[in-house]
Amino acid sequence: MSNTTGRLYIVATPIGNLDDITLRAIEVLRAVDRVVAEDTRHSGRLLMHLGIDRPMLSLHEHNEAEAAQRAIAHLAAGESLALVSDAGTPLISDPGYGLVRLCREQGIEVVAVPGPSALVAALSVAGLPTDRFRFEGFLPRRQQARVAHLESLRNETVTLVFYESSHRILDALQDMADVFGASRRAVLGRELTKLHETVLSAALGDLLDRVRTDENQRKGEFVILLAGADAEADAASMDTDALLSALLEELPLRQAASLAARISGKKKNLLYRRALELEGR
Repeated sequence: MSNTTGRLYIVATPIGNLDDITLRAIEVLRAVDRVVAEDTRHSGRLLMHLGIDRPMLSLHEHNEAEAAQRAIAHLAAGESLALVSDAGTPLISDPGYGLVRLCREQGIEVVAVPGPSALVAALSVAGLPTDRFRFEGFLPRRQQARVAHLESLRNETVTLVFYESSHRILDALQDMADVFGASRRAVLGRELTKLHETVLSAALGDLLDRVRTDENQRKGEFVILLAGADAEADAASMDTDALLSALLEELPLRQAASLAARISGKKKNLLYRRALELEGR
């Protein structure tokens, strides 16, 4: 498949079940000059399963800038490359953006070879609206940053989609229940397309209890989906920042947060943190 200009193929690979790879993906992987992989050992096992032997180039989040330049050099020499991530569609919360951008800037053709995606798989089975959704990828690791980010999404009326790891799934669900309320409808997709796949649909509080009490539900890779906020209810509710700002003019911070919690029904600790932010502390 080598040619005078080189070509980069963005190849989606299975997120679990190896039978999900497309015929076109197999054809491209067999024909390219080399495969650019997030983890060459992981992708090497997939290629071995498919009976494909190709030189590999490692490109991951820690070497992306350098590896992208090496890939560009191969493409400039007329080679065709296939970019794959560990699972699913490259660039969706995975490395590769820098390489694709460089190709576009240098006039190198980039071709999509679509296929599996945990994001799309989860949306298709969740039973939540899919006409409009917002994909947020992985949440920040630190709780303060995570809560602040969730707060910024609290009034979104579209379906929200997140990726999460087994190490932080409980903390993430707890923060979501605190920010969005325990009654917000949620869906948790775990190990999608794999042997131990589960898809749980419940109110956030119930979902949190299920995961907390069942060790098996804390293992694997996760997609969390949240129903959007009720637009009419949000329009009718009092703006929390305005309420806090008014109370802070008359009361000490802790008292203002406590009273705002009583009036709005929101968590006191969240309002206290927001009051700190409003005062610039």
